[in-house]
Amino acid sequence: QVQLVESGGDSVQTGGSLRLSCTASGVTVSLRCMGWFRQAPGKEREGVAVIDSTGRTTYANSVEDRFFISRDNAKNTLYLQMDSLIPEDTAVYYCAAGLNKYTFIHFGQGTQVTVSS
Repeated sequence: QVQLVESGGDSVQTGGSLRLSCTASGVTVSLRCMGWFRQAPGKEREGVAVIDSTGRTTYANSVEDRFFISRDNAKNTLYLQMDSLIPEDTAVYYCAAGLNKYTFIHFGQGTQVTVSS
């Protein structure tokens, strides 16, 4: 059974930084395509960042050069470092495990990130 548990969400001011963590069980993060998604109120869920089994990363245009996805294979944990946060980054952030970067089948419960101006 796959379980993904996010943590690290908080309320910060514009320009601040946060690091989200996703502790995985039932799946090996180094062997799967892992990603971060977010959903803002009244909006559809959108992909933020993906890291595949080779370590190759992909980012949404809106977070390029501000967000950085990484993983700790020994801890089986996925991270999302978020810098230069802006109010538009306010959303619930979800960790996900997928078959490839287009197909994600397991999601965590989410962690709230709020950025105030």
